[in-house]
Amino acid sequence: MTKWRNSLVLLFVLMVSGCGQATSVPPPPSSPTPTDAPNPTVAARPQATSSPATTATARVVAVADGDTIKVNLGGQVYRLRYIGIDTPETNDPDRGVEWMGPEAAAYNEQLVGGKVVVLEKDVSETDQYGRLLRYVWVDDVMVNAELVRQGYAVVGTWPPDVKYHDLLLKAQREAREAGRGLWGTPP
Repeated sequence: MTKWRNSLVLLFVLMVSGCGQATSVPPPPSSPTPTDAPNPTVAARPQATSSPATTATARVVAVADGDTIKVNLGGQVYRLRYIGIDTPETNDPDRGVEWMGPEAAAYNEQLVGGKVVVLEKDVSETDQYGRLLRYVWVDDVMVNAELVRQGYAVVGTWPPDVKYHDLLLKAQREAREAGRGLWGTPP
């Protein structure tokens, strides 16, 4: 009985952990599918005026690191964490500066620094630290996916925010196959 139970526990752990990959949770059936454009970061960009409850326009006032920015939204400054991705740390007191962390922050700055962006909400409003959780768009580029595609971030899925999970996984496969950034050889 113990062997059987241990086998089930191991199977469950492997299923939940994705065998070392990001947790794989299929998006809800109503999720839009990415376009067939050659750039996997381009999906149907939301219109900031189409649904005030799920999208908004803001100006980026600071880049904290590879996956966190500060935005001016309606005259108030908020910390914002990109949904669905994780970048190496640059400011963590426990981990210090991780490999590719400064490069991820610099690329994030290049993408969004001082720009007007469209913020798209998934399900959750904020994370455990009070940061807004959003997909961020500059023109027709989803910043979250672009950071993954260039190898500066990995997919990190935290349900229920899974709207673009498949798009992010596709970008990660592209980065890994090309050996970009985190998928390259460390110095």
